[in-house]
Amino acid sequence: MSLKINKRTVLTARRRGSLTSRCVYLAALVMSLLSAPSALTQPSDAIASDPRNMGWMQGFPPQPDKVIGQPSSDYFSFPKLRWTFCHFRQLQATRGVSRGLDPISALPVSLDPTIDSVTFTPIGANELMTWEASLAANYTDGIVVMHRGEIVYEYYSGCLDRSGRHGAMSVTKSFVGVIGEMLIAEGTLDDQKRVSEYVPELTQSAFGSATLRQVMDMTTALDYNENYADPDSDIWLYAAAGNPAPKPASYTGPRSLYEFLQGVEQDGRHGEKFVYKSINTDVLTWVIARASGQDFIDHLSERIWKPLGMEQEADMMVDSLGTPFAAGGLNLSLRDAARFGQTMLQQGVWQGKQVIPSAAVASITQGGARAKFKEAGYKTLPGGSYRSQWWSLHNDNGAYSARGIHGQAIYVDPAADMVIARFASHPISFNAAIDPHSLPAYQAVADYLIAKEAAD
Repeated sequence: MSLKINKRTVLTARRRGSLTSRCVYLAALVMSLLSAPSALTQPSDAIASDPRNMGWMQGFPPQPDKVIGQPSSDYFSFPKLRWTFCHFRQLQATRGVSRGLDPISALPVSLDPTIDSVTFTPIGANELMTWEASLAANYTDGIVVMHRGEIVYEYYSGCLDRSGRHGAMSVTKSFVGVIGEMLIAEGTLDDQKRVSEYVPELTQSAFGSATLRQVMDMTTALDYNENYADPDSDIWLYAAAGNPAPKPASYTGPRSLYEFLQGVEQDGRHGEKFVYKSINTDVLTWVIARASGQDFIDHLSERIWKPLGMEQEADMMVDSLGTPFAAGGLNLSLRDAARFGQTMLQQGVWQGKQVIPSAAVASITQGGARAKFKEAGYKTLPGGSYRSQWWSLHNDNGAYSARGIHGQAIYVDPAADMVIARFASHPISFNAAIDPHSLPAYQAVADYLIAKEAAD
C-alpha cells in the first residue's frame, strides 16, 4: 500500500497549531543542521562570540539570560550555537558509537608553528591573509593538520578542547558513504540494483526506482523541497517525522524517518543531474541496515571506531525508533575525525591493517560525474563532483573532502600527504560563505608542506 505524504493535511495542521512546540522541536534543528543560513546580518566576531566570553551555561545555576535550551530555534541561533555545537547530547536524543575497550591508537605529534604565518589570498579578495587570521575569520573551534601521518598543527577555541566532541553536521554523510562502499566492495551491496530490491517498503516511493548508486551520488529526482525559508517546505514534514518526542493526538503525518521516506514522490528522471538532498543519506543507511542486518551506528562502531582505535566514543542523533539521523547527526572528537581522514589518505590502511577496502577508497576518490555536478552551480567548487557522499575538487592535488554546514570539514590532499580536520561554528551555514577563507588556506598549507619536504 502506498504511503504518500498528505502534505496539505499536515501543513494545514501545523499552521493551525496542532503541531505543538514539541513536535516542531526537531524542525528548527534539522533546518539548521542541513543548510539553513543564519538570519543574522552583522555577527559579532569570533572573540566576542566565544562561548566562554558570552558566559553561556556558567554558574550553579546559570543566570536566566545565560541558559541555552529548548526551543531548538533558540539554541541554534547565533551566537548560542557556538556553545550548542559541543553539547548536542544535552539537547537531543542520541546513541553512542562505541570505541570498545582496546587502547587508543597513537598519533605522532611534530608541531610546526611556522604554519601560522603561511599566507594566501582569499577567494574574491586582493589582500593576503595568514593561516592564523583565517581561523578566527571562519569561527574555528578546532583544527588539526596532519602531514605524513604526524600532527603538525593543532588548535582549539570556543566550546572545544581536545577532550570534547563537536557536531560534524553533513560530514556525517561521508562516514555513511564509506560504510556503503565497504559493503559494495565486500559484495553485500550492488550499487546498480534498485533501492526497492533492498527495501521493498520504498517500492512506491521515488526511491524505489532509483539505483543505489544514484542515491549514493545524489542524482535522484525527488519531489522534495529543502528550501528552509519556505514555511510549506517538505523539510518541515521531515523534521516533524524525525522528532523523537511523542506526537500530539492531532498529528496525522509520518511518525519516523522511515515512514517519511516511503512517501517521497518522484519529479523527473533519476540519474540526470546532481541535486543535494539530504534524505538520500537516510535511504542509504536504511539499505545498509536491511542488507546487512546491522544498523549504521553498529557498522560505524565495528568497522571504523574500534579498528581505528578512536580516542573517544561518538554520539549519533536518533529519531523515536532509534534510527540514526544519518544526514548530519554525528558528534565526535577532532583527533578522531583526523584519524578517519588519515585512513582515507592511506588507501584504507591504519597502522598496517587494511580497515577500509582499497576498492572502496578508490571508488570514492575517482569522484563523480562532473557534468552532472556542474548544473548545481557551486561557485567555490568549479570543476568539482560528488560521489558516495564525498566532494571531489578535481584540482592538481587530487583533493577531496567531507563537508558540513557552519564550517565542518575533513580535507584530504594526496599530493601533499596532508589531512585537515576542522570544526567550526560560523554564523552562516552555507559553505559558500566559508570556502573563500578555507579552500585557498588549505592549498597554501599544502604548498608549504610540499616545499618544506622537498627542501629537507
